[in-house]
Amino acid sequence: MTVRFGIDTSILVRLVTGDPKEGFELCVHKLSALVEGDDAEVFVSNQGIGEAYVALQHHYGVSKSEARAALVSVLRSGLVAPLNGSRVLAALEIATGCGVLDRLIADDYRRADLITLTLDRKMGALAGARLL
Repeated sequence: MTVRFGIDTSILVRLVTGDPKEGFELCVHKLSALVEGDDAEVFVSNQGIGEAYVALQHHYGVSKSEARAALVSVLRSGLVAPLNGSRVLAALEIATGCGVLDRLIADDYRRADLITLTLDRKMGALAGARLL
């Protein structure tokens, strides 16, 4: 049986930044051992992705587009995948309309078969969302 793990923001940020180098290498080594050796699956939640997106900008001075691209790169690496699947990758790759966090919030609600209510016009344009 495949064991499934969920990582927190600190691991995702480490994978994206490679900083510090020793910690990055340790994370990659241990995650690789889980995925390849133990046939495990490793995921990160929308909340972890959103927190990493903000942390990359705030603590590392990365632009929004650079943060999105770096997160997509890690999430396509084979070490860790978005818990909510390919829709999350699509949300990270879109540079127009509402922001990444709004897209991740709406995605969580869609997965729960909820309609997202918002006062934000751009978010209200998303599938499964509407203006209040």
